[in-house]
Amino acid sequence: MIVASTGQQLGVMKLSDAIRHAQSMGLDLVEVAASATPPVCRIVDYGKFKYEASKHEKDKKGSGSKLKEIKFRVNIDEHDYMTKLRHAEEFLDKGNKVRVQLQYRGREMAHQELGMELMGRVKQDLNTMANVEQEPKLLGKNVTMTLAPLPQNKRKRHFQGENEQDLELVADEGGEAEDE
Repeated sequence: MIVASTGQQLGVMKLSDAIRHAQSMGLDLVEVAASATPPVCRIVDYGKFKYEASKHEKDKKGSGSKLKEIKFRVNIDEHDYMTKLRHAEEFLDKGNKVRVQLQYRGREMAHQELGMELMGRVKQDLNTMANVEQEPKLLGKNVTMTLAPLPQNKRKRHFQGENEQDLELVADEGGEAEDE
């Protein structure tokens, strides 16, 4: 005896009946839970079943973190700085590592302390989203720092985009009123 199903529940039946039923539909009988009592089988197209299983396995594998890069210049404008921080937060929120790179050009090398201050500011602004994996280090005309995301439950975004803030306001208005 086995439990067989297509889209709807067929119930407990003999193995020979389940095979005959699957063949009459032009499909295959596939065992999904061998350890269950009685064993559970599904009537499906086996090729499609294998394809879906491999696609599901591939999705599970692809969840590893990638390394994203954000480039700064010493004399960056405030608005540009905020935009780049929002992008960095998005990358960190998706579980990716972020390499922050500061590039000196020409006479900017004479004021390396300004670049280090900017890197310290980036580190401070993203401390609720990431840990510093590699401290800022000067290599040639570039200063590089690597940030790794905090665990999902400890992340707190500060620099959300305008659209995201609008969505939060709509969600707050739609919910129950809070006491202030």
